[in-house]
Amino acid sequence: MSIGQPLQILLVEDQSSIASNIADYMESKGHVLDFATQGKQGLSLALSTYYDLIILDVNLPLMDGLAVCEQVREKADRHIPILMLTARDSIEDKLSGFSVGADDYLTKPFSLQELEVRCLALSRRHLLQTKDVLTLGAIEIDRKRKQVKRDQQPIDLHAMGYRLLLVLAEAYPQVVSRSELSAKLWGDEPTESDALRSHIYQVRSVLDKPFDKPMLKTVHGVGFTLDVEV
Repeated sequence: MSIGQPLQILLVEDQSSIASNIADYMESKGHVLDFATQGKQGLSLALSTYYDLIILDVNLPLMDGLAVCEQVREKADRHIPILMLTARDSIEDKLSGFSVGADDYLTKPFSLQELEVRCLALSRRHLLQTKDVLTLGAIEIDRKRKQVKRDQQPIDLHAMGYRLLLVLAEAYPQVVSRSELSAKLWGDEPTESDALRSHIYQVRSVLDKPFDKPMLKTVHGVGFTLDVEV
């Protein structure tokens, strides 16, 4: 059984062995997949059919995944979550994907179970992002007013601290790596690690210190996530 609601997924992947493995696993979990083997075909399907999510390989014939992602963002009449697959794991590749509108990245080789978890998290995050108020356990984030509460008490965050917390909340339950967090906060102008460390400290000082249980969690060697009681 799948650990979430079945998804309508478009898989754009030119390597048949990878596509078959993904299809066998995801369909066994109840998800419904459409397939494209090259970029232009994938773009056409993405713009003409309803999908909950697109799994998009970066290296595709005729039109690569970055170009497909950019075209989907320009032409689609709604935001379709896009998870990009790449054989490369450099921060430059991830920044390129995020800059054209990718929502998440997975580096080959990957676990099929992790792929499904990422897809479900992306779909859930997309639903959360359509609401003005995002609620995760004791945290309430009003995106329209850019205000945060914990246990109904206002949390006073500066602009960067608010953005940092919002990135973690929208990614929940995933762990966000330091490099991904930096990419989301500073885009193509990455800053020093000390700057990220100071923003993490500032968020902790107002989000966690006044309360009994910390919610901003460091996963050592991986990144950051929120510890939410549901």
